[in-house]
Amino acid sequence: MGQSLSKQYTHLIFHIKNSSHTPIRNEDKTKLYAYIGRIIKELDSTPILINGTENHIHIFCNVSKNLSISQLTKDIKRHSSRWIKSLDSYYINFSWQTGYGAFSVSPSLYEKTVKYIQGQEEHHKRTSFKEEYLLFLKEYNIEYNEEYIWED
Repeated sequence: MGQSLSKQYTHLIFHIKNSSHTPIRNEDKTKLYAYIGRIIKELDSTPILINGTENHIHIFCNVSKNLSISQLTKDIKRHSSRWIKSLDSYYINFSWQTGYGAFSVSPSLYEKTVKYIQGQEEHHKRTSFKEEYLLFLKEYNIEYNEEYIWED
């Protein structure tokens, strides 16, 4: 085969650092999500949908065949953290937690994933981030250590 082709739909989830005590303000979310979308595009990947709440973010994207998920996530966090701090002094202590969740998404679950991410504000009126994240880990059968999972 002379050509390398791939489609890797990925659902990324990560949380702000608890020790930063700097929730993302509603009025800044659209700008932040647009900025993250540009980062993803610059990394030769395709942003599909970005949404979240004041304390965490969901990113649905198609990851480039030339990029690891860990590198994509590292670059998103590094650049978006630097960018949001430049908005104003409110974000001086803002940072993302070190860890993240990355979940593969089957093409058959594309629309369901989009709807889920679109409904984050409503979803989190009933479910905490911790409950949501643990459900993802259970659904994907991912082992984790409770002692370390919530650390900054």
